[in-house]
Amino acid sequence: MKSHARVVVIGGGVVGVSTLYHLAKKGWPDVVLVERKELTSGSTWHAAGLLPLFNLSYSVGQLHKYSVALYKTLEAETGQDVGFSVCSNIRLARTRDRWDEYMHYAGVAATIGVRVNVLSPAEVKAIWPLCETDGIVGAIQHPDDGYIQPADLTQALARGARNRGAEIHRNTTVVAIERRPSGEWLVRTDRGDIVAEHVVSASGNFARRTGAMVGLDVPVLPVEHQYIVTEPHPAILARRRQGLPEVGVLRESDSSWYMREEAGGLLLGPYEKGAPACYLDGPAAESEYELFQEDLDRLMPHVETAVARVPAFGEVGIKKIYNGAIPYTPDGSPIVGPAWDLPNFWLNEGHSFGVTAAGGAGWQLAEWIVEGEPSIDMMGVDPRRFGPYATRGYLKAKNEEAYANVFTLHYPDEERAAARPLKTAPCYGRMRALGAVFGSVYGWERPNWFAPEGYSVPAAELDVDDVLLNHNHAPPDWTGTVRERWSFRRSNHFGHVGAECRNVMEGVGLQDMTPFAKCVVSGPGAEAWLDGLLANRIPKAVGRIHLCHLLTKAGGVRSEFTVYRTGPESFYLVSAGALERHDHDVLRKALPADGSVRLRSVTTERGVLVLAGPRARDVLRKLTDADLSNAAFPWLTGRRIDIGHAEADALRVNFVGELGWELHHPIETQNAIFDLVMAAGAEFGIRPFGIRAMMAMAVEKSYRLVGRELSIEYSAYESGLDRFVHPNKGDFLGRDALVRAHAAGERWRFVTLEVHGVSDADARGSEPIWSGAELVGRATNGGYGWRTGKSLALAMVKPEHGEIGTPLEIQILGERRRATVIPESPYDPGNERLRA
Repeated sequence: MKSHARVVVIGGGVVGVSTLYHLAKKGWPDVVLVERKELTSGSTWHAAGLLPLFNLSYSVGQLHKYSVALYKTLEAETGQDVGFSVCSNIRLARTRDRWDEYMHYAGVAATIGVRVNVLSPAEVKAIWPLCETDGIVGAIQHPDDGYIQPADLTQALARGARNRGAEIHRNTTVVAIERRPSGEWLVRTDRGDIVAEHVVSASGNFARRTGAMVGLDVPVLPVEHQYIVTEPHPAILARRRQGLPEVGVLRESDSSWYMREEAGGLLLGPYEKGAPACYLDGPAAESEYELFQEDLDRLMPHVETAVARVPAFGEVGIKKIYNGAIPYTPDGSPIVGPAWDLPNFWLNEGHSFGVTAAGGAGWQLAEWIVEGEPSIDMMGVDPRRFGPYATRGYLKAKNEEAYANVFTLHYPDEERAAARPLKTAPCYGRMRALGAVFGSVYGWERPNWFAPEGYSVPAAELDVDDVLLNHNHAPPDWTGTVRERWSFRRSNHFGHVGAECRNVMEGVGLQDMTPFAKCVVSGPGAEAWLDGLLANRIPKAVGRIHLCHLLTKAGGVRSEFTVYRTGPESFYLVSAGALERHDHDVLRKALPADGSVRLRSVTTERGVLVLAGPRARDVLRKLTDADLSNAAFPWLTGRRIDIGHAEADALRVNFVGELGWELHHPIETQNAIFDLVMAAGAEFGIRPFGIRAMMAMAVEKSYRLVGRELSIEYSAYESGLDRFVHPNKGDFLGRDALVRAHAAGERWRFVTLEVHGVSDADARGSEPIWSGAELVGRATNGGYGWRTGKSLALAMVKPEHGEIGTPLEIQILGERRRATVIPESPYDPGNERLRA
C-alpha cells in the first residue's frame, strides 16, 4: 500500500467506489480507496437495486439522472455486466392530491431533461397485466429506469477506477485520521499509514464513527429497511418463456411500497411507520453482510394492499425477508460536499437511495474536489445544511420520520413534526398566543402564518382519502387544533396570508426573524478582506448597509450577505437562517492566515424583529428619541437606538418592500422589545405576519433567494445582480471569470412573469417555461401577489425570451398557463415606499 496519495476514499460501497472512479476519470489516478471488509459488504449488498428517477429535489434529481445514464455505459467501458434491467418504473396515483404531486414532478422532470410518460389505468394494465387497476386515477412512467445489480455495478466501477490507476485496498481498517501542520491528512490504517491531500468519507453505516475521528458529528443514522422476496410465480415464468418483457418496477405510493420481478417471483419493499433507527453507537467492528431479525407484523398493512393490487403476490410463498440498515439524514436527502471547519475533508454519506445516487454523487464530488466547484447546484445535498442541533437523539427522531415519509405526499407547505420544537426565540410563546402556525428552519421554530382565534380546519377536510398514506395536514397544535391543511393548490391559509400582506401594506406588521444567520467580522484587515471576497463595494461609512454577494470562482452566486458597518474595523453580516453553517463555513475557510481578521457567529446572541409598513415610523417614534426622519435615517442605513428601556441596532432594510426596520437586539431583551412594540403599535393596528406573507411580498418585489434565483449555475449577471456587482472596484473572488462570461454573452436571464387565468394554483418554483413547443426556462419562485392582485412567477429563461412583453407559457400542475414577461418589481418599482 502506497504511503502517499492525492485522495483517500474511506468506504467500499457503491458510493465510495463511484467517488474513486470519478476522481480517476477526472485525471487524478493517484487516489486510494480503503475498505474495512469486502467491497459492498455494508448496505450495498442487500440493496434492492432500484433506480428511481423520481425526486422533487433539483439537486438529487440531477444526481439520479446522471447515474442512470452512466450505468448504461459501464459494461461497454469495463467489460463488467452490471445487470441493468431497463424495464421502466410506474408510479400509481389513487388520489387527486397524489396526481397533483405527479404533475408538479413532471414539470420538474422536464426542466432537467428526464422523460416522463402519463398513463391511464388501461395503459397500466397493458404494461402490468398482473396489476388490478381499480381505484387508480392514473400513473406516471419513467421509461428509462428500472433496476440494477448493486454488487455487479460496484465491481464495474471498481474495475473502471483500477483501469485508470486508482488503488483499492480491501480488509483495511481506518483506525485514526489526523491533520498535519502542513494541512495534509494522515490516514492511519491497520495495514499502514497514508498521507493525503484530501479525504472522502463514504463509510455508510460507519459515517458517524468516521466523522468522530476528526471531530465531526455527522448527521447520518441508519434505519432498518425490509423487503420481501417471493417464490417464483407461474404467470411470471410463463411470460419469460414467451419472451415477454419484464413488467417493470411498480410503485403504489399511496400504500407506501414498491414491487418488481425477482428471479421469476416478486420483490415487495414497504416503507412502514415504526421502522427503528439502528447502529446508534455504530456497527460492531466485525459487522459484515449484516441483517437484522425480520418483523413481518410491521409490514402487514402494506402486504395487504400489495395483495389487493397484485393478487399474484399473495399466491406464492415467501422465499426471504431482508432487513438491513440504510443510512438516512433528517430530510431524507444525502450529504454530498465539504465538511464544515475542515479543509479538504469531504462527505459522501447518508444515501438512503445509494445505488441510484452513487453515480451522480461521485461525479459531482469529484468535480468539487478537482475543479474546486461542482457544476450542479448542490445546495439541496450540501452537508452544511444541518447544524450542531442535529444530535444523535434528534437524528433518531427525524431519520425514523424521514423513512416513514418516503412515499408520503411531499406537499410544498409540508412541515414535519418530529423533534419539534427544538430551537425557539424568546417571543415564541407570544407569537403562539397570537395564533402563529409554525414552521421549522435550521432547527428554529418560525411563524409561517397566523390563524384567527378559534380557527380550525373542518374535520371533514382531514385525511379524506381511503388510502394508507392519507395525511394531508399539519399535526394538532398545543390546543389540539388542526389549523393547516396542505395542498399543491391554494390551501386554507391562502386568505389569511393575504390579510397579513394587506395589513403590512396599509398599516404595520411585526415579524420574528431571529433565525437569521448573523456574524461579526472585525480586525485591521476586515475591510480589505471583505472587499476581496464580495462583489459589491463594502460600506465605507459607519452605519451604511450594502447587499453583497460572495461569488464562486466561475462567477456564480454562492452566498448573499447584508453587510452593516458598525465601526472602523467591524462589520455585522446577516444571511439566510437556513444557510448558517454553510455561509459561516465559507467565510471561515477564506480567512487570512495572519490573524488580521476575526469572525464570530452571534446568531444565538442576537434576536431580530422586523417592523414593516407605512406606520412603522409612527410606532418607533413612540419608543425612541432618535431622529427617524427620512433625511436623518435613510434607507440602507443603521444605528443603535433606544426602544423604551431597551436598545437595538435598527437596520432600515427588509424583505417585503415597505417602510421598515429590522431591530437586531440582545436576545435576552427580545420579549421586552416585543411587548413595547406591540403596545405602541396597537393604535395603528399592528399585527404579526409570517414567512408566507413575507415570501408573497418578496415575489412582488422580484427579490432573489440563494438556491433559487441565485445559484452557482447562474452568473451574477444572469441573476440580474448588475447593480450589486462592481468589477471596476478591484479584484474580488470570481471577478475575472464573471467579466469573461459577461463579454461572451449570458446563457440565462432573470425575469418576472405575470401568470394569467390562475384560479387555484400558483407557481411555486421548478415549473417549466415554454415558448410554443420549446422549453425555454424554469420558474424559480412564485405565488399570488396580494398587493398587486396578480399571480406571479420568477424565472430564469433563455435571454431571447426575456424582453418585457414576451408571451410565454408556464406549466402548473400539468396545465399550461399564459404568462407575460413584465418589468421587475411589479409592486412599487421605484422603491418609493421603502424610501418613504
